[in-house]
Amino acid sequence: MSDPARLVDPLPLAQALIRCPSLTPHDAGAIDKLIEALSALGFSCHDLSFGSVRNLYARRGAAKPVFGFAGHTDVVPPGQGWSIDPFAATVIDGTLFGRGAVDMKGAIAAFVAAVARLGPDHPGSIALLITGDEEGHATDGTIKILEWMKAKGEKLDACLVGEPTSPKKLGEAMKVGRRGSLNGRLTVKGAQGHAAYPHLADNPLPRLVRMLKALIDDPLDDGSAHFEPSSVALTTIDVGNPVTNLTPAQAVAGFNIRFNDRHSGAGIERHLRQLFDAVGRDWELAVEISGESFLTHPGPLTDAVAGAVREVLGLDPELSTSGGTSDARFIKDHCPVVEFGLAGATMHKADERVTLADLDRLADVYKAVIERVRTP
Repeated sequence: MSDPARLVDPLPLAQALIRCPSLTPHDAGAIDKLIEALSALGFSCHDLSFGSVRNLYARRGAAKPVFGFAGHTDVVPPGQGWSIDPFAATVIDGTLFGRGAVDMKGAIAAFVAAVARLGPDHPGSIALLITGDEEGHATDGTIKILEWMKAKGEKLDACLVGEPTSPKKLGEAMKVGRRGSLNGRLTVKGAQGHAAYPHLADNPLPRLVRMLKALIDDPLDDGSAHFEPSSVALTTIDVGNPVTNLTPAQAVAGFNIRFNDRHSGAGIERHLRQLFDAVGRDWELAVEISGESFLTHPGPLTDAVAGAVREVLGLDPELSTSGGTSDARFIKDHCPVVEFGLAGATMHKADERVTLADLDRLADVYKAVIERVRTP
C-alpha cells in the first residue's frame, strides 16, 4: 500500500480498510492503513486519540486554498443475514462486498485515489479529517479533530464529506444541508395503585397518551424553501409493569424530532415545554440536541461538486437536505461543507456492496472537485 502508483486504484485500500473490523469505537488497524497510504503520497499525518477513539488529520501542502475531505473508518455491526464474510472484502462479479464498503470506507479509498491521480503538483493544500466515532456518540471524533485544528492554527477553506448521498445511482444527489435532530425523553409521574380501584391511584398513562397525541397531532411546520417538513417519531414507551392488576407510578416515552431551518434546537425545546404544560402535569422532559439544521448556500463549493458530477457522470445532482445527521453538522461551523459519496441503497444492510465501476468513478469525481474548487 506504500506504492503511490498502486493507490490510483481505490480497490486495494478499500479492501484493506474493510478487513479491519472497526466497530465503533475500535480502530482495528484502519488508521494505520490510511497513514501508510497517505504518507506515500506526501501527507503529514497526525494520529489523534481522544478517549477511546482514534482519529487522523493529514495534510499535504502549505498554500491556500485548503480543501478537506472528511469521513469515518468506524462501521456499524454486521448483524445477521450476510451471504459472505462481512469483513473479507470479497469481490464477486465486479462488486466489492463488506461492512463499510458504502458507508464509508469505499469513499475514503476514493479520497486517496483521487489525490494519487492528481499527482504531486496541485496548487493549494489537501487535508483529510478521518474519525472512528461517527456511527457512535460522535463526542471524541470530528468535533475533537476540529478543536485540535483550531488550537494548531489549521483551517479549511472548504470541505467535502464522503457520506453516501444518492438513493440508488451514483451522482443522483449531493447533500447541501441537513436537518437538526432532537431526542426527547418525557417522564410522567403519578401514584401506583390497584387496577380495580383507579380512583384511589394516579395513573400517569392517560396523561402520557394525551401529551403524546398533542405532540404528533401538532405539525411543527409545512417545510421551507430547501427542507421538507419537520418530523416527529415516537421511539419508545416504557412502563416496566409486568402485572395486570397494578397501575404504574410513572411512564416514560422517547421521541425524535428532525427539524428544518425554520427552527433551532432551543426553540423546539421551548415549544415542547409549552405544549406539555398545556396538556399534563407532574412531568419532566430531558432533551438532547445532537445537531442543528444547516444549509450551505449555492456558491463556489456547491458549483465545484455539481460541476465535477456533471463532468464525470453526466448527471445534474439534486441539491438535497434529506436524511439523518452526519459530521457535516460540526464542520459547517468552520467552513462551507457539502456531502457527496456512493449510492446508499445497501448501507447498514447485510451484503453491503459497491460496484468497482462506481468506486473508480467516485475517485474521478473527487479528483475533478479538487481541480475545480476555489476559496469561497
